Amino acid sequence: MKSLKFGFVVFASAGLLFLAACSNQSSESNNKSSAPTSGTASKTETVAKTQSSGHPEANHGGQVVESGAYHLEFVPEKEDNGTHMDFYLQKGNNHEAIPNAKVTAQVQTPNSSEKTLNLVYDKEGKHYTVLLPEKASGQYQVKMLVAVDGKKLDGRFSFNK
Repeated sequence: MKSLKFGFVVFASAGLLFLAACSNQSSESNNKSSAPTSGTASKTETVAKTQSSGHPEANHGGQVVESGAYHLEFVPEKEDNGTHMDFYLQKGNNHEAIPNAKVTAQVQTPNSSEKTLNLVYDKEGKHYTVLLPEKASGQYQVKMLVAVDGKKLDGRFSFNK
């Protein structure tokens, strides 16, 4: 009977050692996979440099979406009677404004109602604009639908009020 108890204790101890060893290996491999290696870091830096020197900069302080050669920038501004929405539609590396597009905003309000607004072009500001007459607090989801030169583009944005 003593040898059976002793065998059980040895078997249980070996099992615990095995589990402890396995858990150390898995945590070490998780740490290795989450920490970037020098090769990964240099690749990430290259991508970031390319993006910062390319299009995705917000020229007007808004949210930017790049769609092919097009630069879409959304700038919401809170006002007493709602939210003034500016939308910059530009093309090329020099971000030339496009005045002849049809731009529609589909807005989902915090209470889940949907509004569709047609934006008009402001020649002086070289952007499209509209007033969203909503005063509810919370997150708004905005989908800008653009038709320009026979192409259809869209950009998804959000803002909190």
